Amino acid sequence: MTEALIAALFVFVLASFIGFEVINKIPPTLHTPLMSGSNAISGIAVIGAIVAAGERNTNLSVILGLIAVILATVNVVGGFLVTDRMLQMFKKKEMKA
Repeated sequence: MTEALIAALFVFVLASFIGFEVINKIPPTLHTPLMSGSNAISGIAVIGAIVAAGERNTNLSVILGLIAVILATVNVVGGFLVTDRMLQMFKKKEMKA
């Protein structure tokens, strides 16, 4: 393994531990706004996937770009659905007559 790969793995593991600790310290009332923000950031992944698919260097790059577009879109849509469901929990229930 090269030094660059070892350094990248070290950064990935360190970021994973730090991310886990940060997420565990967030109170439940803040999860919904943070989820919305992360969904907006995930939209950047859709743009990047579209750019990657549009390069048309090889058929493989187009296929992988298309798969990336599909997966990133599913991630964004699913995240907004979960956020909407979480927001429904905070709404007052209407009394039926």
